Amino acid sequence: MPGERIRIALQKSGRMADDSLNLLKNCGLHMARSREELLCRIKELPIDVLLVRDDDIPNFVSSGICDLGIVGENVYEEMRLGSEGFAATILERLGFSQCRLAIAVPDGGKIGSVEALAGATVATTYPNLFQAFLRRHGIAATTLEMTGSVEVAPRLKIADAVCDIVASGATLAANNLREMTTVLASEALLIRSGKALPPEKEAVINRLLARMRGALRAEDSKYIMLHADKDKLPAIIKLLPGAESPTILPLQGSADKFAVHAVCRESVFWETMEQLQAAGASSILVLPIEKMMG
Repeated sequence: MPGERIRIALQKSGRMADDSLNLLKNCGLHMARSREELLCRIKELPIDVLLVRDDDIPNFVSSGICDLGIVGENVYEEMRLGSEGFAATILERLGFSQCRLAIAVPDGGKIGSVEALAGATVATTYPNLFQAFLRRHGIAATTLEMTGSVEVAPRLKIADAVCDIVASGATLAANNLREMTTVLASEALLIRSGKALPPEKEAVINRLLARMRGALRAEDSKYIMLHADKDKLPAIIKLLPGAESPTILPLQGSADKFAVHAVCRESVFWETMEQLQAAGASSILVLPIEKMMG
């Protein structure tokens, strides 16, 4: 029934949109989508996806138009700070689409510290977050609210500094700006409406959340297999990143050589493999994990 379907708001385009749709795909959820469609239906679970602008998502969820939403923490916090009666809450931190809201100043300019912002004019598209930052530090500064191209404000002599989203820092460098301090470290959030939902919808949300957690754990985890002599096992097991108790099996025809199988819940780098090899491991194999649960 339509009333039992969950509605989730996603960003229509951009990196956050791609990452969000990829998460749904890794959860075994698929939808037919064209660029013109705003409302799409998930085939495998009673979920409808509403594709909208990122700054519409928090309010859509807060007002109950959507039950869930995936949005950047920067957008969520800006809306939360600026809206009375805001009712959307964080259900899960998703870890992808990471960036930071930072204050940047002209390279070689007069502002060299946070305290030096006193009396300055700062251009930003995040006035609520920036003003909260000023209050935390007890600084009085002027906020120049802009809707885009914030980084050009110092060059146009209309602001002394900027408070803007930074990913790689390339845009700042291109405008002769240097990052001075971070206001907010941001990542994708799964948010939900504060309104009470019927048990049928809660059940769907719980299923979706379990799949998301499993998909995210699988993405960060690796399955490691290796061989090692018995006396080398304690040192090798200590090197396995984020592993629970590994499975250790004797190799056929050998009393002192064993196979070690482990799920590592942290990243496995080349340096990790080199350390394992130096500790006495051989035939080291690292495999991706497609799905995890429990």
